[in-house]
Amino acid sequence: MNTYDVVVAGAGPVGLLLGCELRLGGAQVLVVERLAEVDETIKAGSINLPSAEALYRRGLLPALAAVQEEAMRAFRKFRRAQGEDEDAPPPPRFAGHFAGIWLHGELLDETDPEFAGSGPAERVGFVPQATLERILARRAEELGVEVRRRVELTGFEADEEQVVVQLTRTDDLSVTETVGAGWLVGCDGGRSVVRKLAGFDFPGTDPEITGYQALVEMTGAEGLKSGWNTTDVGTYVHGPMPGRILTVEFDGPPADRQSPITARELEGSLRRVTGVEDVTVTAVHSATRFTDNCRQASSYRKGRVLLAGDAAHVHSPFGGQGLNLGVGDAMNLGWKLAAVVRGSAPEGLLDSYTAERHPIGAWVLDWTRAQIALMRPESHARALREVITELSRTVTGTTFFAKKISGVWQRYDLPGDHPLVGRSAPDLELADGSRLADHLHTGRALLLDLADDPKLRARAEGYGDRLTVVSAGAAGAAEQPELAGMLVRPDGFVAWAADEGQDGGDALEDALKQWLGA
Repeated sequence: MNTYDVVVAGAGPVGLLLGCELRLGGAQVLVVERLAEVDETIKAGSINLPSAEALYRRGLLPALAAVQEEAMRAFRKFRRAQGEDEDAPPPPRFAGHFAGIWLHGELLDETDPEFAGSGPAERVGFVPQATLERILARRAEELGVEVRRRVELTGFEADEEQVVVQLTRTDDLSVTETVGAGWLVGCDGGRSVVRKLAGFDFPGTDPEITGYQALVEMTGAEGLKSGWNTTDVGTYVHGPMPGRILTVEFDGPPADRQSPITARELEGSLRRVTGVEDVTVTAVHSATRFTDNCRQASSYRKGRVLLAGDAAHVHSPFGGQGLNLGVGDAMNLGWKLAAVVRGSAPEGLLDSYTAERHPIGAWVLDWTRAQIALMRPESHARALREVITELSRTVTGTTFFAKKISGVWQRYDLPGDHPLVGRSAPDLELADGSRLADHLHTGRALLLDLADDPKLRARAEGYGDRLTVVSAGAAGAAEQPELAGMLVRPDGFVAWAADEGQDGGDALEDALKQWLGA
């Protein structure tokens, strides 16, 4: 029986990123995926700032920038097709939307301090989910992650020592294999087999909508308004690319989530929501159904079995939080599980995974529930929607919503009273021309000494295989003029920080032991 440190079920973006993080941390990992190829179904179209920062810190900025440049070429091509000047200044920074209420980028206060410190990561938001999956698949191959496609987890048995996993070929159900693992992680989506077989509880609220998102060919589209639109029946979106549609009806969940989506099904929903009777869908290129089923596992760990991504939490797609929530799960869990596998950290380190990620997941669920409430086709919801729309048309309102959507508010409750502790580390430019993110590519923690303090560096002795120590002044002193030192975890979050004149040595030692072991 082949044996691995970790088996990951699911090779979507979350499973692939987790596999990369585990391999970077020294674990032998197997990722299995029932699909033969990358799922090209139209899904999320962008990543938020924490996701962009995470990928930037692993050296994937060039790949993300290439996607961004391709998006800009497509935008210029669209301008030409509309008869506009393709070299005109780009539109204001994308601010997002809330319940289909579009936020106007020109009202965004980009000087808000919570937008500062992300460095080049803030420029690479438009990355479709399928594109991100391909980028991570290439990264996994480079790192030597074993990824098997057309293979599905069909069962497992777990005890205190190991997990024995049953695998089946999806193209030949007679071909099965049993592998051993120290740990099993379910990244296998909202209908997770791992979650169900392990017996995780999954409380939440039942769905009340049926939604579709699709790329189609159609006639009679002249009667459709572009952008987000609210009607007496529900909500629909037309554009920004030709043939892209989205509909939401408040008629309960679909009877069958698994059946193929037909042109007639999409056409019927489009006609009901828009009231345009002569719109006809002639071809379907990509389509997906969704609901607002909103549930979250009470704990993301049960013995040697863990959950990440949609396996741990499901919700409606509004606000584009789902992919990003899963990326954050993978970054948080990967280095911790790898440290436990190596034996450099106690198993109790894994308790911090649920403690840190569950509150952010709970927030996302409520954020999506609030949007569903505003989209209901009834008078009370419409009245409240008018209030929120008016608020969103102010600088304060736009900035508030944009900060929530972008994820810049996210913070872990970590020990320490310095304002940076628990936050994503600012991407400081250092005196040698490098940036903080450049020193996180290896997946190790980073101790940044900005005061040339040998006593500070001495505290880090003995962590050579787990910690990178960099002693360099900050070129952009205006960013953090008083900062003397900072301990950054492998996931890019600040575990300890001290300003000039502060004696934080004991607190640094405590942080090193807590996150990197003895």
